Amino acid sequence: MAQSISMETGTRSFSHRTLAGDLAAAVGGPATIEGWLTTRRDLGSVTFLVLRDRSGSAQVVVEDERLSETLAGLQVESVLAITGDVVAEPRARGGAELRAREIEVLSPVVEPLPFEINRPVLKPALDIWLDRAPLALRHGSKRAALALTARLVAGYRAALDRRGFVEIFTPKIVGSATEGGANVFPVEYFGRTAYLAQSPQLYKQIMVGVHERVYEVAPVFRAEPHATTRHLNEYVSLDLEVGFVRDHRDVMALVTEVLREMLGGLADTATGELETLGVTLPAIGDIPVVTFREAQEIVLREFGEGARGEPDLSPQHERWLGEWARRTHGSEFLFVEGYPTAKRPFYTMPDPENLTVSSSFDLLFRGLELITGGQREHRYDRLVATMAARGIDPAPFAGYLDAFRFGMPPEGGCAIGLERFVAQLVGAGNVREVTAFPRDINRLAP
Repeated sequence: MAQSISMETGTRSFSHRTLAGDLAAAVGGPATIEGWLTTRRDLGSVTFLVLRDRSGSAQVVVEDERLSETLAGLQVESVLAITGDVVAEPRARGGAELRAREIEVLSPVVEPLPFEINRPVLKPALDIWLDRAPLALRHGSKRAALALTARLVAGYRAALDRRGFVEIFTPKIVGSATEGGANVFPVEYFGRTAYLAQSPQLYKQIMVGVHERVYEVAPVFRAEPHATTRHLNEYVSLDLEVGFVRDHRDVMALVTEVLREMLGGLADTATGELETLGVTLPAIGDIPVVTFREAQEIVLREFGEGARGEPDLSPQHERWLGEWARRTHGSEFLFVEGYPTAKRPFYTMPDPENLTVSSSFDLLFRGLELITGGQREHRYDRLVATMAARGIDPAPFAGYLDAFRFGMPPEGGCAIGLERFVAQLVGAGNVREVTAFPRDINRLAP
């Protein structure tokens, strides 16, 4: 006779198990909870345990001496299954506790941990806990940051899905450097040299000719030989591209709406994580906009440094601009538009009124560049001419250029660095603090 396998789809996990967060709803009945031993207090004839699972923590009371012997020698982070009776207890987490009748050790830990992870603050230095990330990531603040990251991505997808965007999946092994330059990772590819993709830029532009509105959530790779608090050599990029824009301001308006919905979604779905991390979400009203030249003037006037002729903004300039935006406009965000065309990639649309200025923008969040975007050059002949003027061989870009040869609407887009966004949001001093397994110039493990 055929048998079926089923799984409950509510807040509970499997049918044999009650989650810690659901324990109060089970008062008066039996329950089995499974999770990691977080704390243990032996008070003579009674032992109090706290068990952690994906929903939170639950208190367990062990009064049977036989069961206490089962716990002998176990360290925190041992994985247990405990069956007992659920009783109301106002002093316990969630207002209920489990009186143990059976304890099964699913995975014992018998050696001391290299550092404590059940304290409010993870104390080891960054490099030390990154070396032991499989353990350190269990700390409450790390779990909260990673969960917050996932909820941000879910909000990004939801906001774009509501606007008719289609999620795409583009290659991460490519035949040429997407953004130009030498900062690419070469890969041996069946006797040829390929590269890890610096971005999905060319592919997402091609896909505008297919779906008109597209986005992707995927890793990108930058072989930049530096170790700063804001850079990773592999990070997750939230890319979008949209057709039939009038100029880069349409992209800026879209970005504002999407960010507003992403952060609004966190207020609804991530209250526990926000509380754990002590995060107050920034409000997004009308984001102030300054031109690149105006930004330079502000830095020079307000902070007495910088120069009008510089082709870009330094990280310190961005921090000062963030201070200025908060002080002058009460905004945590600031758009800077009109960067020099020479500083932007070949596919960037120049301002039709001034070809030395690009139809592009950066969005600064708390004084850090969070988003780069703009309008793209959609006219085939102009695109080819720009590539020639910059000494770019069009041959490796033949497939990309076909999209424009056969008709492409005016289009634009942008990219958000996910880990950088989360780090600024939670006030982390280093982007590695909110990245599960960061890859940088010095780190390839774990």
